[in-house]
Amino acid sequence: MSKIGLIYSFNTKKTAQIADLIQKEFGENVELINAESINKEIFTKHKLLILGVPTWFDGELPNYWDEFVPELEDIDLKSFKVAIFGNGDQVNYSENFCDGIGLMAQIIENCGAELVGKTSIEGYSYERTKAVRDNQFLGLALDFENQVSKNKERVKKWVEQLTKEFGK
Repeated sequence: MSKIGLIYSFNTKKTAQIADLIQKEFGENVELINAESINKEIFTKHKLLILGVPTWFDGELPNYWDEFVPELEDIDLKSFKVAIFGNGDQVNYSENFCDGIGLMAQIIENCGAELVGKTSIEGYSYERTKAVRDNQFLGLALDFENQVSKNKERVKKWVEQLTKEFGK
């Protein structure tokens, strides 16, 4: 398998914790990249990407992703495989739980990338989300506020899944 680019904000505590778990599961095959300093050249360095996209405010992308979207929309990602993970709060923000995953998935797919790493909605309780299609999350949805004890096992299973999907 080719080297994987793991892009997330180095300044986000919870997303960084998940990125660390992902890197440990994959081993040396992952390059950590700060989302706050990406450009087209950095983003397209790896054909296999994992994006850390937490949901901010009432279902928005974080500023650093939002600011990169115009440049991202002009990139041809037809030969890329992209997986997305994100954090949300299914109790206090039940009406937009992990919307960031869904917003980024739509952008990535519009650019031609193959979206991988879809996960089950079982074990979650929320009102609405943009992160679900065909009864699956469009990535790995995590909830530090209400289900932190499930994060390690969810990440472990997701990395096992991605190893197969990236290897295709």
